[in-house]
Amino acid sequence: MASLSNEVLKAREQWTWRGAERPPFASEPLPHQRSVWDFPRPPTLVPESREIVVSWGKLAVAKTCRAWALLETAHPPTYYIPKDDVHHDLLQHSGQGSFCEWKGQAAYWDLVGTSGRLRAMAWSYPEPFAKAQCIAGHLAFYAHELICTVGGARVTPQSGGFYGGWITPDLAGPFKGEPGSEGW
Repeated sequence: MASLSNEVLKAREQWTWRGAERPPFASEPLPHQRSVWDFPRPPTLVPESREIVVSWGKLAVAKTCRAWALLETAHPPTYYIPKDDVHHDLLQHSGQGSFCEWKGQAAYWDLVGTSGRLRAMAWSYPEPFAKAQCIAGHLAFYAHELICTVGGARVTPQSGGFYGGWITPDLAGPFKGEPGSEGW
């Protein structure tokens, strides 16, 4: 594998909070919760066996028990679903993209159905960096216009528009994307 560019290395070095300790403003988790401030940076990908369901109104978009959860300091998990567990007929490349210093170049997907089009509602990493290879062939979804559940619990989308984490009752924040979180 080619070495990472100086720009990527510089972007990775900018983060103060790396999961080693909770900042004073972090909420104390309840006994049934995990603090997102204990998640690492660089992020880690862990297998997620709870059932993940994505629906667009009454239309089933995805369902799996084979997702990967990306855990990163200050963020609720982002769930990457195998493309085999997504209804491909609902997806069209959006032509948009973005770059993550941890995962690489992302491609975005529109959801298209009889209800219309939801632009850039999903994304994937066709050629992720080496430490994120497990999510090649997977898709993640923004939850803000979809009905998404993790283990039967309905999710709340991560604030901020750009972020794709899913907040569930088993998490304690605050979460990146909320007002005042720009420096996290």
